[in-house]
Amino acid sequence: MKYNNKVAIITGGARDIGKAISIRLASEGVKVVINYLNNDEQAKETMQTIQDAGGSCILVKGDATKNEDVLRIVEETKKHFGGEINMLVNVTGGLVARKLLEDMDADFWDYVMTLNTRSAFLLTKHVAPLMPHGSAIVNFSSQAGRDGGGFGASAYATAKGAVATFTRAMAKELGPKGIRVNAVDPGMIATSFHDTFTKPEVRIAVANSTPLRRQGDAKDVADLVAYLLSDESSFITGANIDINGGNYFS
Repeated sequence: MKYNNKVAIITGGARDIGKAISIRLASEGVKVVINYLNNDEQAKETMQTIQDAGGSCILVKGDATKNEDVLRIVEETKKHFGGEINMLVNVTGGLVARKLLEDMDADFWDYVMTLNTRSAFLLTKHVAPLMPHGSAIVNFSSQAGRDGGGFGASAYATAKGAVATFTRAMAKELGPKGIRVNAVDPGMIATSFHDTFTKPEVRIAVANSTPLRRQGDAKDVADLVAYLLSDESSFITGANIDINGGNYFS
């Protein structure tokens, strides 16, 4: 197994893309720490899938935007898997709702920014000191961070743009310590995100206008993340990598 006995924390690791990443890494021998917010049943199902396949994982419920919860995630990781953490995947984030500027108040703006940026900041701050040389972090930006997002997604797009910039900054700061930091920028991926926020006709239109003529799926993204965490990408850092079937070129 490629990553045997390495340890990974994955925020938002119980559903959709996070779930696919958790399962993929566990299948390669990674000891996976799945952080989730509130869906116990979903988290247990993901853990059971991993364990049934012979993988190793624990669940840590908590809000990745709160310092005390992040500290608990780190402590639980150390308790179960030791003092070194080799991989961090910051999936936590979300659009929350589609709102135009005229319908948006400051509280909404702050909430979307906090959800998408503070989680990545706090996890990186508390995990990086425990990462040995050769470790890797993958953040989640979005195609929205590249092109400004769809209708009513300005707060989300701005937050994801901030994640992209944070990724570049951390690549510079942590690189001398042997820690690589990259981000993935998904486009239209078939997940509950788009089930909630994107009309079916829009999804069809986007898929039909994409050079590969389809939406992506969670496994597509998990495969890319697994590569960025591996030694096979040892000279890649500070990159924001598009994964959208050719729908947008940066």
